[in-house]
Amino acid sequence: MLYLASQSPRRRDLLTLLGLPFGTLDVDVPEVRQPGEPPEDYVNRVAREKAGTALLDVVAVPEAWILGADTEVILDGDVFGKPRDDADAAAMLRRLSGRTHEVLSAVSLISAGRELQVLSRSAVSLATLDEATITRYVASGEPRGKAGAYAIQGIAQAFISRLTGSYSGVMGLPLFETAQLLDKAGLMVAAPQTAVDTATAGVVA
Repeated sequence: MLYLASQSPRRRDLLTLLGLPFGTLDVDVPEVRQPGEPPEDYVNRVAREKAGTALLDVVAVPEAWILGADTEVILDGDVFGKPRDDADAAAMLRRLSGRTHEVLSAVSLISAGRELQVLSRSAVSLATLDEATITRYVASGEPRGKAGAYAIQGIAQAFISRLTGSYSGVMGLPLFETAQLLDKAGLMVAAPQTAVDTATAGVVA
């Protein structure tokens, strides 16, 4: 049985595209970068901790696999997580404006006796955004809860001049890499099922 350690609607929708039945588990993992921790190590660690924390909730489920993921925006070695408020979102967008940044999306697949992990790298170029555009975008509410203060699948598509890498990875779950992990775990099937069980299987406080 496969479980997604996330309540993100975007990740649920993306994983559904692979045609596998899965349950969802809510997790509460502090997303705090340690001093001197490289961005790659940070995003890998958070993805692993999400999956590992959720695994504790289904230890009684035979053959349970937990999928955890984390996505972060990187510029000049700084990690742009979710903005604290609208002012923070506007500040992030000012820094990203007119520049190319990296998006790291880590996926961890964990069972009681095995762990698989992959890291997706994408480069995203934003057009130069004037202050009026930033103000309107922040006022739309879309940047809230989004790493780097933008949603590639939303209004922000109009700001992106170039993308190299994984569109789904920038959204939050790189499907190509995720499918590879699921295949290695023996979870992919030749004819994917169309009915997907996304009911919440449990909650981790």
